[in-house]
Amino acid sequence: MTPRWYAGWWSAARRCRSPNFGLRPAGMPVSLLLVHSISLPPGEYGGESIERLFTNRLDWAAHPYFETIRGIEVSAHFLIRRDGEVVQFVSCDRRAWHAGRSGWRGRPDCNDFSIGVELEGMEGQTFESPQYMALALLARGIARRYPIEAVAGHEHVAPGRKADPGAGFEWPRLRELLSGVGIADWDFPDSAT
Repeated sequence: MTPRWYAGWWSAARRCRSPNFGLRPAGMPVSLLLVHSISLPPGEYGGESIERLFTNRLDWAAHPYFETIRGIEVSAHFLIRRDGEVVQFVSCDRRAWHAGRSGWRGRPDCNDFSIGVELEGMEGQTFESPQYMALALLARGIARRYPIEAVAGHEHVAPGRKADPGAGFEWPRLRELLSGVGIADWDFPDSAT
């Protein structure tokens, strides 16, 4: 069965609602798919830390690194775990807090017009095959519902401030997975060629 959309929630994702979101500007189309990477603590995979961070339930004392991010309130629309599980935190009809100070092709504040997808991983390191497959399936689903024109990494919309997903992410592999369904016509970062 093809996954469906319900008020910006994708049926193929496990829901874990975040309070960290807002309204999108009226009349602004969702035109950018923004790829990030995250691991908490850095370099450790699995566990509940990412979900706890995005839902404001992280125990700041549970790891020394957490003290360095104490009090931040962030979210993404989706997280793709190492095994390909997709978790959704914010309706795609809403503005998740994932890009920070950012700009894409002359447009500031990417949170206003993007869907943020976090891949469980470290910037510059490699990602797992199930993550690419899940990202391609999700991208196809997003393209059926939203007028996406481009895909980029956090590093492309906040250069010098962010470096994820980094050199370990295979943009040509994603482009190949999306070919044949019209999505390969999206504007990809220069590293996707």
